[in-house]
Amino acid sequence: MRVIIAGGGIAGLTLALSLRQVGIDCHVYEATPRLTPRGLGINLQPNAVRELAALGLADRLARLGILTAKLAFYNKHGQLVWSEPRGQAAGYRWPQIAIPRGWLHEVLLGAARERLGVHAIVTGCRLVRFDARNDKVVAHFVDPAGQPVDEAEGDLLVGADGIHSATRRAFYPGERPVFDGFVHYRGIVEADAFLTGSAMVVAGHRTQRVIVYPVGWLAGGRAVTNWLAYTRLPEGVLSPIEDWDTDADKAAFIDLFAGWTFPWLDVHGIMIDTEQVLQFPNVDRDPIPRWSFGRVTLIGDAAHPMQPIGAQAGSQAIVDARVLAANLMDNRDPAAALESYQEQRMAAMNAMIIRARNFGPETVMQLAEERAPNGFKHISDVLTREELENASLAFKKAAGLDVEAVNSHESYVPLPAMSR
Repeated sequence: MRVIIAGGGIAGLTLALSLRQVGIDCHVYEATPRLTPRGLGINLQPNAVRELAALGLADRLARLGILTAKLAFYNKHGQLVWSEPRGQAAGYRWPQIAIPRGWLHEVLLGAARERLGVHAIVTGCRLVRFDARNDKVVAHFVDPAGQPVDEAEGDLLVGADGIHSATRRAFYPGERPVFDGFVHYRGIVEADAFLTGSAMVVAGHRTQRVIVYPVGWLAGGRAVTNWLAYTRLPEGVLSPIEDWDTDADKAAFIDLFAGWTFPWLDVHGIMIDTEQVLQFPNVDRDPIPRWSFGRVTLIGDAAHPMQPIGAQAGSQAIVDARVLAANLMDNRDPAAALESYQEQRMAAMNAMIIRARNFGPETVMQLAEERAPNGFKHISDVLTREELENASLAFKKAAGLDVEAVNSHESYVPLPAMSR
């Protein structure tokens, strides 16, 4: 069996490594001319780290990043709404790892080139169409200038080509990303450690909030710190729905956070100190009724792009890749394997898209804002313990991330870990 993977991001490279682990030939075709480390911070959840451990990569990632041990929600005044342990501190067998996305990508890419060979990863090839030929799939690629550059034949095609997926567009023509009117700004900066030094913080409410967490240690008690700031796009400003990963003008948002200097973290200060800020439209796509079509399927953001709530998108892409590889290992009929993969993953991920739109576990911050916009003396005067716990647990269960579910399940690909 030979698999064509369109896309060399987290989903595509994890799938390639997983297919190699089960003895299935594959090639990765990436649109960008050079695969270089890119992106800002990412939090890898324990269910994803479990899968990366089975690929022999988790220990290296843990050394590079920070093991997140606490998640804390605050209101816009810096008052604690809810906190909980995370990763191994919460009883998981595997840690939660915060790491720059570029470092994660570098580890995946290095492992893929070593295990599959450098010729198995082809850059500068953007998928434009595909068709069937004698029980095979033929994928057609163009170079960055739009000129035909390659044609690949395989037993199946996997679209790991992101939110603007050409693979998905072939089955859902005319579909557009859903933009909710918000923009998030992102940056990475060197800053003093805050709280425990291994905490992820979310502060604010639905229409204005920040997410801050360290992704790597530096000397002298400082850390490489990742931050995201959300705000509504001003009325009348053109929607940036097609703009992605572009440089932002700090003047467009920084004054909105001028008062966000808390005893435990100077949010406004780290924004000022950040040299490069990127902007992203807050977009997702509506759930779709099918991912798999004969010998073609979707994974990661191509299948279920979601708003960045609850730190799920990257981790769920890794799980997608592992579940798909497991099904191809168990059933060498490509179409049947793709249908089985879809059955295992699609309903839960479609539900996650909607949960993210509804603010997921961060709903407790919005409730605190609505009930006590001027702050509170005790959070128990505003939200009951049951409300707080239920918001957290419901999201974890929906994401397949409650402790029992993760710990009771070994890797989806039950083979000995591969060492680098």
